[in-house]
Amino acid sequence: MSYANLLITDADGVRTITINRPDQLNALNRATIDELDRALNEADTDRGVRVLIITGSGPKAFVAGADIKEFAHFSVAEGQALSADGHRKLFDHVERLNKPVIAAVNGFALGGGLELAMSCHVRVASDNAKLGLPEVGLGVIPGYGGTQRLARLVGKGKAMEMIFTAGMIKADEALQWGLVNHVVPQDQLLAKCNELAAAIVKNSPTALGAAIRAVNAGYEPGANGLQREIEEFGGCFGTADFKEGTSAFMEKRKANFTGA
Repeated sequence: MSYANLLITDADGVRTITINRPDQLNALNRATIDELDRALNEADTDRGVRVLIITGSGPKAFVAGADIKEFAHFSVAEGQALSADGHRKLFDHVERLNKPVIAAVNGFALGGGLELAMSCHVRVASDNAKLGLPEVGLGVIPGYGGTQRLARLVGKGKAMEMIFTAGMIKADEALQWGLVNHVVPQDQLLAKCNELAAAIVKNSPTALGAAIRAVNAGYEPGANGLQREIEEFGGCFGTADFKEGTSAFMEKRKANFTGA
């Protein structure tokens, strides 16, 4: 499948999706969100894809935010629909994907860009990255999960400070706050992400999907995370990957997981 705003590359079970709107600092317009939705569906059903990396093109930005000119004149109902549509197609979609997703944050990750990074399961930032939620400076609030996911990652107080000030923090501060997992020089960003992906790829795809669902359940309203863990743990026993993994361990050989 071809995309106007995305670049897709595959290597060794890792698919890299690059948002390719460098002249707009990779801002998320509705067309790009639609393309990302399709790209995620395609990756989820491709058994050859074990891990995804999402990044932005060029040295300046991961994603510098949403495309404000698209919604500057929206009504209340249109604003709510915009948020709900974005959650469904992209931000919740990434978080609930059954394959691990790594955000390679190169440069600015602002507004919807930071919200996209927070939707990913792991975040690696370049040392020139700047992260923030500037929405209140525009008379609006984060609408793509920022009020919820930021507080989960850094705590309520720090999240409120970051949202209220509409300011940006640098990569090293984001690391201290737990907003990103790693910070590396910009020229080593994708290498670090691929290193993490290579460590993930060797593991069971069915177990990885189960782990994602179990961890996410702990943050879902009304869900019982521990009960979900019990269910997902038990479900693993009925998979070919479990049989292969335990057999390989006992036979002292490398497991050959198929994702079944």
